[in-house]
Amino acid sequence: MVQLRIDDMQIEVIAGTSVAAAIAHVGGTTRTSCTGMRRAPLCGMGVCFECRATVNGVAQERTCLLPVADAMEVRTHG
Repeated sequence: MVQLRIDDMQIEVIAGTSVAAAIAHVGGTTRTSCTGMRRAPLCGMGVCFECRATVNGVAQERTCLLPVADAMEVRTHG
């Protein structure tokens, strides 16, 4: 199991889970569009870029391609 923080919420998921799946597990979405609408992953393979979030301080990470890691910090919005 891996522990990480998503938007100030500490969670635990199975090792090997994608960050996008971990976000979905807590009922979250990954970002806000320029018009203010909440967005979520669409393709699940890094093509659509809808899964972007800030991970460990790095903005615009494609979370569907990124496996979770212990002590990871994920921010889904500004």
